Amino acid sequence: MTDIERLKDMDYDEFETSINDIWKAVIKKVDVMITNSKDKSPHVSVDGIYDNMRLDWWTSGFWPGILWILYDMSKDEVYRQTAWDYDKRIEKCFIEKSNLHHDVGFQFLPTSVIKYKLTGDLDGKRRGYQAANFLAGRFNIAGRFLRAWNQDKIGCSIIDSSMNISLLFWAAEEFNDPRFKHIAKAHADTVLKHFIREDGSVCHIVSFNPESGDFIESLGGQGYGPDSAWSRGQAWALYGMANVYKYTGETKYLRAAQKVANYFLAALGDDYIPYWDFRAEKLDGEPKDTSAASCAASGMLEIAKHLAVEEGRLYKEKAKKILFQLTRQYSTFDKMNYEGILLEGTGNRPAGRNVNVSLIYGDYFYVESIAKLLGWENSIF
Repeated sequence: MTDIERLKDMDYDEFETSINDIWKAVIKKVDVMITNSKDKSPHVSVDGIYDNMRLDWWTSGFWPGILWILYDMSKDEVYRQTAWDYDKRIEKCFIEKSNLHHDVGFQFLPTSVIKYKLTGDLDGKRRGYQAANFLAGRFNIAGRFLRAWNQDKIGCSIIDSSMNISLLFWAAEEFNDPRFKHIAKAHADTVLKHFIREDGSVCHIVSFNPESGDFIESLGGQGYGPDSAWSRGQAWALYGMANVYKYTGETKYLRAAQKVANYFLAALGDDYIPYWDFRAEKLDGEPKDTSAASCAASGMLEIAKHLAVEEGRLYKEKAKKILFQLTRQYSTFDKMNYEGILLEGTGNRPAGRNVNVSLIYGDYFYVESIAKLLGWENSIF
């Protein structure tokens, strides 16, 4: 039996001793992608070949983010060279016609900011600062929220921005400029008030009156409905609030992260991989979302870091069980020419788009999680 065949046949007791073998399999997959399509901006792989989205699309930072993690772990110049120009390419979207919006954190934290952290590149630092200014400019003072999209949705904010505000915290620290931190904390407090429900479930979109700042309503967005619990939104929230705690040290954010994580864990089925929405009308036959699983696993590892060992053990152990199932049941390590690491990701089920596919952000958070288990100490978010 080969090492890869053993990964697909291991039981949970073998998972921890197999982390190095899993990492070797990750490297092989990434090396195949570099050979086939190193300059792409991938988003979705339906048939084993990743597409090539425009650079202003919100996922453009995740492939270079994977490369930077591999570079940091190995110091192999191939990964650095392949990742190097992505922030320069995405930066052009600031001066050309584009649709950049609240997701610039997803685009510049895994490119320019980590590039600067690892190499000292001053252009990376400058681009990260430019992106932070752009994100801060989307802050609505009256409603204390970061505006989501462009066009006519000027009063909408979404849970995804819980992850993007790490860009503002980085800028506040790097440039000794607390205005970024104030905006990030104000938005985080709005998430606590209007997005995270008492039971720990999370809504995707909240609509505000952009003039008065008054709350209007919750919207389903990529979830089943206004009162549902879209699983990737749960992951954004638990990881995002853990990051806010990391940057601020304020316990309310860590407790919020735990509350959301507890809901996520309570709603999981026996195989530890969530359905696309925990409150879909009928779960039987509904698609899973491996991207929600990998993001939640990485977020739970972050939560565990900030708790006493005894309290954090729950989150670390559950994260490992999620990653074990992703590796054994949903990975493509036995299909080395298949671009994409995880199968059965769900992008937007209500719109019928990108269901049962590989998603680059699902792959990213899987790689990030395995790196964390191997002791990776830098962080992108």
